[in-house]
Amino acid sequence: MAFIDSIKEKAKADKKTIVLPEAEDERTLRAAAKILEEDLANLILLGDKEKVKDDAKKLALNIDQATIINPKTSDKLDIYVTTLTELRKAKGMSEELARKTLSEDNTTFGVMMVKLDEADGLVSGACHSTANTLRPALQILKTAANAKLVSAFFVMSTVNKDLGENGTFIFADCGLNQDPTAEQLASIGADSAKSFEYLVGGEAKVAFLSHSTKGSAKHALVDKVREAAEIAARDYSDLKSDGELQLDAAIIPEVAALKATNSTVAGHANVLVFPNLDAGNIGYKLVQRLGNAEAYGPMLQGIAKPVNDLSRGCSWEDIVGVVALTAVQAQQK
Repeated sequence: MAFIDSIKEKAKADKKTIVLPEAEDERTLRAAAKILEEDLANLILLGDKEKVKDDAKKLALNIDQATIINPKTSDKLDIYVTTLTELRKAKGMSEELARKTLSEDNTTFGVMMVKLDEADGLVSGACHSTANTLRPALQILKTAANAKLVSAFFVMSTVNKDLGENGTFIFADCGLNQDPTAEQLASIGADSAKSFEYLVGGEAKVAFLSHSTKGSAKHALVDKVREAAEIAARDYSDLKSDGELQLDAAIIPEVAALKATNSTVAGHANVLVFPNLDAGNIGYKLVQRLGNAEAYGPMLQGIAKPVNDLSRGCSWEDIVGVVALTAVQAQQK
């Protein structure tokens, strides 16, 4: 079974309610129709109700089973205004500003729905930046109690079924932390391993990536990755991890046999932790665009409730996949 098909089966087994704030985007409407057709999740679409219905009709899409809410006219707006004002009063949030924000920013309204348990998760970003999705999530939901930081990962489903976990990997951090410290890299590795095990299945094997393998190069960037691997081994003793490793040494057994002979991870890694956002973002897009891999994300981990971003270059099929993944994340909560 393909990776995304297994995720869809998990989503169907315990249906969750997911908010899509960008209901006036055609890709979102196409995705919504498919999600409802496959019975993957209950959906709340945010936008002008008549426009959303009219757009769906013009595209010959059936979204009848979705709940459509216009934040500007919602009967919950007053409650949300009171809650947001209270949550953010220390940061200068007034009732007037809260009402304006919730009325005009669908993502903030949707995150408030998740906060108040009126939805289980949110997916946004098809036509908004990562900051637009992440800011209200961090302000309203905040970091999970057991997390050191929020980070982003992609699930990469590749055609190379003999690598990773039947061709599937987690790449992190590819969407959020620009230049993580060694301690942050170690935490990203540990969180990504947990995400791998409940989303993909199988034992996570974490490689901290570098342009060096086991001291083959000398540089401060190499030192950071090596230190991250040492912290992971010390602080997350149940984590199977190693570093620093070059990409080929991390995933190709024949290369690992030459470059990292005593490693239990090298050659078999399925969770790849990149040294910074440049490497992670470039890496996932190379694999997606040149290697014809399916890329799902950026998914967020370390946040109190599931909120996930989309690449603005996403397809409607990508949105379907991320909604299914978000539903499975919600099951874990």
